[in-house]
Amino acid sequence: MVAADSERPKDPAVRMFRRERSVPLRGSAAALCNNLSVLQLPARNLMHFAVVHGPSAQLLSAAPEGVPLAQRQLHAKEGAGVSPPLITQVHWCVLPFRVLLVLTSHRGIQMYESDGSIMVYWHALDSGDTSSVQAVFARGIAASGHFICVGTWTGRVLVFDIPPKGPNIVLSEELAGHQTAVTDIATEPAQGQDSVADMVTADDSGLLCVWRSGSEFTLLTRIPGFGIPCPSVQLWQGIIAAGYGNGQIRLYEATTGTLHVQINAHARAICALDLAPEMGKLLSAAEDTFVHIWKLRRSPESGYIEVEHCHGECVSDIQVCGARFCDPSGNSFAVTGYDLAEILRYSSV
Repeated sequence: MVAADSERPKDPAVRMFRRERSVPLRGSAAALCNNLSVLQLPARNLMHFAVVHGPSAQLLSAAPEGVPLAQRQLHAKEGAGVSPPLITQVHWCVLPFRVLLVLTSHRGIQMYESDGSIMVYWHALDSGDTSSVQAVFARGIAASGHFICVGTWTGRVLVFDIPPKGPNIVLSEELAGHQTAVTDIATEPAQGQDSVADMVTADDSGLLCVWRSGSEFTLLTRIPGFGIPCPSVQLWQGIIAAGYGNGQIRLYEATTGTLHVQINAHARAICALDLAPEMGKLLSAAEDTFVHIWKLRRSPESGYIEVEHCHGECVSDIQVCGARFCDPSGNSFAVTGYDLAEILRYSSV
């Protein structure tokens, strides 16, 4: 059931966020969806950022006021081939017992210690057919329990079993649910509940696959696509938030696939979604230069999902390609843009 179909919102008269000091980059951000990862380290009063640029990924550590403290460049492992492989995504995976930085490219999957200092695992991608002209790549990264899941160009999702420490990482399973390339993966803790949908995967056709994690992952339902890619997806309290290439956000019930809300949120393709789990805030960023923040809640009476538009930010003359909240309450967020040599930061007023 569609509970609402709102028009693209106007900026609120009262601003909720203000621009803070930006974090400079040595290079710029590539025009890739979800091209920003953020890792908050409250105990050390630090924020880590990771951005992809061509064959390298830039890692930055910054103090809360935006002062950069350290930078590191990571490069895609060469593998076979005559040209340097391009990185497709970089993402921190927070596991129960460790944090790993995962880098995907056209040649393989690399996993590092959280600061990027030591590579602990390398998985090469094999097309299986040297005569094929199809592009080979991995894309879509998420942690689920003690597993890290990574999507591939074939539509399969690789599931890696991660030990509490050390490099003895094992490819434990390959999930088959998609016929086109995986675009993004989202997870949330199942908290020990049985039959709970705790992972969703999206692909270039807009198809969503909903999974239950465990010693073996189980496909619970498929939510059909409609011919429009779904570049970014999020999962919160059993609600799937999916952002599409036509600027729409659709909110589904994870267990049944029921459509609750459809929002005409942006004038152009959505390139990133993020969720602040403590407050149920959803951040959406698109090629129309807008970043919007929405508040999700489930009605206690009807169980339907309700949406409130909280904030709209125009990042003028910038093709936005990544956006993330910087804290679990959604009080700050960061934005990257194509050919932009800085990370823009915003915090609540």
